[in-house]
Amino acid sequence: MTNRQGAIMSTSQDDRQSLTNLSPEAAVDRLEELYDRASTALVRALDRYLATRVPPTEKERQAFRYPFLRVINYGVDPPPRTRRAYAKFQRPGVYETTITQPRHFRKYLLEQLHPLVAEYGAEIEVGVSTQEIPFPYTMERVEEIGRKGISASELARHFPTPRLSLVGDEVADGQWEAPEGEPKPLALFDAVRVDYSLRRLVHYTGCDWRWVQNWILLTNYHRYVDQFIRWGLARLSEPGTPYESLVLPGDLQIDRGTSPKDAEALIAASPWHRFQMPAYHLTAPDGEGVTLVNIGVGPSNAKNITDHLAVLRPNCWLMVGHCGGLRQSQQIGDYVLAHAYLRQDRILDALVPPEVPIPALAEVQVALQDAAAIVTGEHGDRLKERLRTGTVVTNDDRNWELRYSQERRRINLSRAIAVDMESGTIAANGYRLRVPYGTLLCVSDKPLHGEIKLPGAANAFYEAAVAQHLEIGLKALELLRERRETLHSRKLRSFDEPPFR
Repeated sequence: MTNRQGAIMSTSQDDRQSLTNLSPEAAVDRLEELYDRASTALVRALDRYLATRVPPTEKERQAFRYPFLRVINYGVDPPPRTRRAYAKFQRPGVYETTITQPRHFRKYLLEQLHPLVAEYGAEIEVGVSTQEIPFPYTMERVEEIGRKGISASELARHFPTPRLSLVGDEVADGQWEAPEGEPKPLALFDAVRVDYSLRRLVHYTGCDWRWVQNWILLTNYHRYVDQFIRWGLARLSEPGTPYESLVLPGDLQIDRGTSPKDAEALIAASPWHRFQMPAYHLTAPDGEGVTLVNIGVGPSNAKNITDHLAVLRPNCWLMVGHCGGLRQSQQIGDYVLAHAYLRQDRILDALVPPEVPIPALAEVQVALQDAAAIVTGEHGDRLKERLRTGTVVTNDDRNWELRYSQERRRINLSRAIAVDMESGTIAANGYRLRVPYGTLLCVSDKPLHGEIKLPGAANAFYEAAVAQHLEIGLKALELLRERRETLHSRKLRSFDEPPFR
């Protein structure tokens, strides 16, 4: 494969023969072995260079390569009929990709491979690719390198470095073209793209990427963080809940049994303010907990964090944050369930043009509505008074009100009921990168009607509204976890979709 997705695959003839027709478990075992061997060789060579300034030889550099995973579909007649939105072939052929961190992604890889073998009779092959592992993606000791006075340019002369020409989203964006006779992509992201995002996640969130859970809440206001911490601590203190720990920025970990005093000290010690988008993780076995990321304000942040979270293939991400209410009948503290987006964020226009509708996902919409009913205790018309469904305007201009005379027409034509700066971007990137998405916002002001929170009333509003709003988002994820078999919507798949979701 010569495009960004994948890189050129290569193994010796003997190695190819010994690694063909593997079971899914044997294939992932071999991927782990090859990746560990390659990353260990790279780290050892780097350690030696830091100590002696002896660079790796060309032969040694041959060992610094990602493993590849190849799946061959010969075709079965009739083709299997399945309602699954993942682990399915569109047509016979050879599919492949490079793999990073196979030990972490083991469960995901097995979930994708087992149906391909069982239903399609696919053959699995594993080997060593020609795509080198960039040295920053294996190093956890960047500060140590800096203290030794070695520049990045010096290391780049002797070790593989990230090459932007090999990082891209052509497959996800439908822009990848396979030369005749070349393998097709097996997954949306290859190894170097995944590694690129894993390191970015550490940089932005302040936590090791391995803490990120399969269920994700995104918010634009730090008060949601405070409430999430309180909620997480309460879950850890309850017997019978599945949660194991609460992880804070700086990788500070509060485990079950931690005393309230020690937990308070860890919370106070967390350096969350050092990071642009601090993340908090309520962990559970198999990653079935919840991650909350305070993404800040604006569509650039929203695209940035979802670009990177997507490589972890989460089950869902939901936006829970504040918005401006646009209708006179709304009250501050009411909820908005987005069923459509007027995308004026502009940041994804080249990848998902504004004329492409971003569909509401029924599974997510139902879960959010059910969660709101459970948490508020309101149903029917009473619930409709608090929870309004409609179009959300996502704008890239924080002071859009100053252009209301120009904005008014589009707001009216779209039947918009709320405005924010993140939701449309998060939904569009979920659509683009095949991650189920949804939006539930809380009306914090009504800019067109002169209703703003007065200083004295603001704190009271936040204490009441944020706690309930976050609880609804968490309850929705709980419901989706119970209904996961229906979650991965086929609305997110294209005609030339890779077999892996």
